[in-house]
Amino acid sequence: MSVDKTFYPRLKDMQRLGNAAERAEYHAVAAHQDASARVTTREALTDRRGYDAEFLGDVSVPLPIPVGERAEDVTPVEGSPDNRLDYTHFSIVMSRSRRLAIFTALNIDGSRWVDVPRSNDRWAYDGRIPVELQVGEALYANNPLDRGHLVRRTAPNWGDEAEQANSDTFHFTNCSPQMAGFNQQTWLGLENYLLENTRDDNSRTTVFTGPVFSDNDQVYRGVQIPAAFWKVVAFIRADGRPSATAYMIEQGDLLGQLGFMFGQYKTYQRSVAHIEALAQLDFGQLSNYDGFSNEERATDTRIETELRSLDDIRV
Repeated sequence: MSVDKTFYPRLKDMQRLGNAAERAEYHAVAAHQDASARVTTREALTDRRGYDAEFLGDVSVPLPIPVGERAEDVTPVEGSPDNRLDYTHFSIVMSRSRRLAIFTALNIDGSRWVDVPRSNDRWAYDGRIPVELQVGEALYANNPLDRGHLVRRTAPNWGDEAEQANSDTFHFTNCSPQMAGFNQQTWLGLENYLLENTRDDNSRTTVFTGPVFSDNDQVYRGVQIPAAFWKVVAFIRADGRPSATAYMIEQGDLLGQLGFMFGQYKTYQRSVAHIEALAQLDFGQLSNYDGFSNEERATDTRIETELRSLDDIRV
């Protein structure tokens, strides 16, 4: 083997050695998983209409467009010009390099919400893209990682297709690794607030969610674990004005070595423009309806608020 003496590594070029027992356990679980994996066929998903950009009525909210490095990282989807995987009331665009969602796009109709009991916790691969391009069960066995719903199980459950929507959320494409307890903090409270507010007001809401990908994300069992997640919400206010807000939660400093105890997660309201830069997504005109983004453009100063309670949210 020849030695390249001219290669001088940066941090992103370095890899964790990990643990031999951990690697052996992972490969054993992966082998079993590959033999017994459940895959939803392309034919079974052909009737899914997915995200509707015109859902809010007078204000069109198109899917965000991946830009920069992310534009070259989109997983191709046969038959879809924008490479989206459509489900019931939501759609997903996948990362080829990370095997996780770049973002999810969800429509919520609060006037037609249906309470669907949780009965199906069996996750499945999506047969419309190769299984090897989806992170599956082997990542989550015997550790504190949760299979984190990006589109929350209850959020798309409205209308006549509520039960189908509920089932659709249990695809690994809608799953991202999150530390145990992550969804029980302010992030879950925020999701509850958004869902209940939409339901109580009989209004419509559009929600985008995704991870922040970084070259420095910790590698565990061959998967880089996102250190932060974001959410962008759009709706029409009671006074008829369109509103867009953005939020982030960070778990990076708390990941440490998986298996340790972890502290409180912090949730922030940030600008849509800031999320665009972090996630490498173009949300079109959406940032114009966000007071944080407009304030940043006017003052050239980053605006953010830590959400210690839901009363801190500004719309």
